[in-house]
Amino acid sequence: MNFRLIQVERGHTVFAGIPSFDHYNPLGSAHGGYIAALLDSCMACSVHSTLGPGHTYATLEVKINYVRPITIDTGEVRAEGKVITAGKRIATAEGRLFDNSGKLYAHGTSTCLIFTL
Repeated sequence: MNFRLIQVERGHTVFAGIPSFDHYNPLGSAHGGYIAALLDSCMACSVHSTLGPGHTYATLEVKINYVRPITIDTGEVRAEGKVITAGKRIATAEGRLFDNSGKLYAHGTSTCLIFTL
């Protein structure tokens, strides 16, 4: 999908990518699905980074707010995910999608179910 993981710490991840024309919608900007996948990845992986051996997660809910369109002229975007709460069964995370100048393009939240393998 033309994005990659560039930073991982406990409860925090950063992904970066540049959407190609293959990721465009008919309106001439990055499709919302590309943006949602990028935010879902950073949020879910931030939750994953808090789990110990023998535990995993499943996403229960994702909410995305689109603030402005992303085009090839936007350049690289960075999605930062951060855990908000981490309980025994439920974790929540937030994500924000910025360009290199710090301009916000989208943000979201995620709820994950934690369970043992």
